[in-house]
Amino acid sequence: MIKIAVGLGKNKDVIKACEAFKKENNNVEIITVDNDNDLVKAILDDNVNAVVRGSLPASSVMKELKSKFSDISRATYINGNNIEFLLTPVGIDEGATIEDKLKIAIYCGEFLKKQSKIPKIAVMASGRKGDYGRSEEISKSIDESNELTKLIKENTDFEVINHYILIEKAIKDKCNIIIAPNGIMGNIIFRTLVLVNSWPSCGAVTFGINSIYIDTSRDQNIKGYLRSLKLAYKLANII
Repeated sequence: MIKIAVGLGKNKDVIKACEAFKKENNNVEIITVDNDNDLVKAILDDNVNAVVRGSLPASSVMKELKSKFSDISRATYINGNNIEFLLTPVGIDEGATIEDKLKIAIYCGEFLKKQSKIPKIAVMASGRKGDYGRSEEISKSIDESNELTKLIKENTDFEVINHYILIEKAIKDKCNIIIAPNGIMGNIIFRTLVLVNSWPSCGAVTFGINSIYIDTSRDQNIKGYLRSLKLAYKLANII
């Protein structure tokens, strides 16, 4: 029996998603929790196979987890018809340094390899390669993207391409890991693709902890929460 804990906040679509998921799976037990403390306890509980944030707020949960684990990061798993990639960093306070983004790239690559997928990484920047010199901020971002691309090549066997600001080419090129310049830009990309344009997201996979924790948006719909439950269930069976 797979035990999954799910956070229940103001958005009740998560309840409907849980009901639909249980109808499809007989060997799953879903436990709903209505506060941050109990959600953190579930994440740290070895008897719980996976946790989905559902519609609870994220800030205090992540703050508590970061007090216990030093290298936490998240990657949103976008997965639909002919579209599949991890978008990272997506936490507004994540991916601030090149070293942070290198760790995230390695986490994402290893995550895909556990699912028998071949990592193909796109590194992003705040401008095209030819935009160098237009501002100090843009030039710094381009320099960092070049350095990150170099470090990923030196530290992994993953395929990596610097697509600079051209995220449309990265997606067209079937890159399955997209590394935004920082967490703020990654969060905006997520909101634009998933919450505005309804791209199918399974939620954000949390790396750097010993448990399976799928971080979801409070504003997701039934289908979105159902995708997150399916991902949690899948990971609980293979990891």
